[in-house]
Amino acid sequence: MAKNRGYGRAETTTPALGSLDFALDRGSPVPLYYQLAQQLEAAIEHGVLAPGNLLGNEIDLSVRLGLSRPTVRQAIQTLVDKGLLVRRRGVGTQVVHSQVKRPLELSSLYDDLEEAGQGPTTQVVRNELVPAAPDVAAALGIAEGGEVTVLERLRFTHGQPVAFLCNYLPAGLLDLDTARLEATGLYRMMRSAGITLHSAHQTIGARAATAEEASRLDEKEGAALLTMQRTAYDDTGRPVEYGTHVYRASRYAFDFQLLVRP
Repeated sequence: MAKNRGYGRAETTTPALGSLDFALDRGSPVPLYYQLAQQLEAAIEHGVLAPGNLLGNEIDLSVRLGLSRPTVRQAIQTLVDKGLLVRRRGVGTQVVHSQVKRPLELSSLYDDLEEAGQGPTTQVVRNELVPAAPDVAAALGIAEGGEVTVLERLRFTHGQPVAFLCNYLPAGLLDLDTARLEATGLYRMMRSAGITLHSAHQTIGARAATAEEASRLDEKEGAALLTMQRTAYDDTGRPVEYGTHVYRASRYAFDFQLLVRP
């Protein structure tokens, strides 16, 4: 799957805005370019505009929407900067992808992507038994040097890499067949094996991509990455998985709600 650098769908060669109804409030203090950009982003996020869809050129868009060309250009540039659109010479403006927004809860990235209609696929890079390093042993509550299974996987949406996942599991916890790992999510395999996930301790951060990470994730070296470190526990309190993941910040965000403490 790593060799597939396409969009995962056939390109749409006709403009895709004909069926969209834009509600632009010309009397609002919110700039028209921003209103248009927000509504285009919402259409991309909800799959109304799919990867590969063409929006047409700026002149066509300005005529269709009754807006000035600079207004349309600024709206498009806003989404180009976010990595949602790309300008193609001789073709026009094309949808690239929507940003993945993941809820901050104990869930599988595979399940979240599938639920959001993102078409997740997986390439297993590594699946083998190794001696547990000190941090892995501490997280999983085993002796340093004890055997653990290490999984390294690339996760794709619409054929584009979005995350590199490294997970450690106690040896013998479950059958980690590579073919199954490429067809479904790790947490689904755990549930099928009768393992009930109950809670997790998770730390989220950010840093620049190394050269190796940039190559894997189709980014430039030094590009922004989101990081997540998680230890998951089953309903008996046993640590069953320790993961260190990196995500493309241009394509991924954690989404959560904050409540005021009483």
